Amino acid sequence: MRAVAAASDSGLVQLSEEQREIVGAVREFVEDQVIPVADELEHRDEFPDKIVQQMREMGLFGLTVPEEYGGAGLDLMTYALVGVELSRGWMSLSGIMNTHFMAIYLLKKYGSDEQKQRWLPRMATGELRAALSMSEPGAGSDVQSIQCKAAKAGDHYVVNGQKMWVTNGLRAGLVVLLCKTDPEAKPAYKGMSILYVEKDPEERRFEGITIPPNIEKMGYHGVETTELLFEDHRVPAANLLGEEGKGFGYIMDGIEVGRVNVSARAVGLATRAFEEAIGYAQERQAFGKPIAQHQMIQEKLAEMGTKLEAAKLMLMQAAKKKSAGERSDLEAGMAKFFCTEACHEIVTEALRIHGGYGYSTEYTIERLYRDAPFLLIGEGTSEIQKLVIARQLLERYHRS
Repeated sequence: MRAVAAASDSGLVQLSEEQREIVGAVREFVEDQVIPVADELEHRDEFPDKIVQQMREMGLFGLTVPEEYGGAGLDLMTYALVGVELSRGWMSLSGIMNTHFMAIYLLKKYGSDEQKQRWLPRMATGELRAALSMSEPGAGSDVQSIQCKAAKAGDHYVVNGQKMWVTNGLRAGLVVLLCKTDPEAKPAYKGMSILYVEKDPEERRFEGITIPPNIEKMGYHGVETTELLFEDHRVPAANLLGEEGKGFGYIMDGIEVGRVNVSARAVGLATRAFEEAIGYAQERQAFGKPIAQHQMIQEKLAEMGTKLEAAKLMLMQAAKKKSAGERSDLEAGMAKFFCTEACHEIVTEALRIHGGYGYSTEYTIERLYRDAPFLLIGEGTSEIQKLVIARQLLERYHRS
């Protein structure tokens, strides 16, 4: 019997009965439907159509959509805990949901009533899924360097440019696009806006949008990562989110949701790696006894378990503050930095405990080992997180 410990088990969060039922149902779903097939699907780099359909039927895509639009109306904390459970089974499942929830968050906070009515009901069911497009070939951490432009032409914007690293770029029917509507603005961020771009999902070419073949990756398989090429693509002016020139602020707000999600993924992935390691250590015999009885292995397990519990704490703190509707640059940045670095360390130690078998595709730890590095990069590298954290600390503890 596999021991399962969720982030919520530590007593840090008082969940409602509905939240407990949802988290428990997702945990059971992962045990029964995801873990038995995840390794095989990941090695084939196959999109999990059946699993995603089951996630739709469970209502997971509408967790944070308000009830009046057909969703469950739950908070970011619930979403974070669901992300932990999904990532414990297969990290890519949480990745399929992340950009979708960022789009929902931005739409709820900055969208018009007409936009909410048009998109949220279909997003709640998962019929319409969303991607978020910010990075470009020459602009990753330096967001203000983006070159994708949207020129106003009557009641439309005409979009031209190249986007990169778009998770769910092919299968999404809605793309949250950060672009420049005023290329001459100084500073540059004041000329950025967000457009909600509608397209046909799974079509490589659509009215001025071209999606090249998926980018091949070391890990994080099963969910596509693409480029998006825009050539005179027309977007209705009604699809502008909020106000022109405010897009940079909106996207930074949304990225905090993404950083909570990545922190949750890290906790889920690390939980699975720890479970695999502690289970293997009790089964594997060396020098006449299970290796779990050897002092050096016990030292590794102690450090891994402690880092995992600390990561859960950091995640809960960030999710709680963001759930309250507050900006959480510091908490989300700290959580993203600590959880992902801890995850990478835990997964590496888990592989070492497995020895040569850890390097074999026969064991799940090999997959986890390839997935973990992505978390150090997604939604802002660890180096960028340190800058965000330091800036917030200096502002908080400023001496006049």
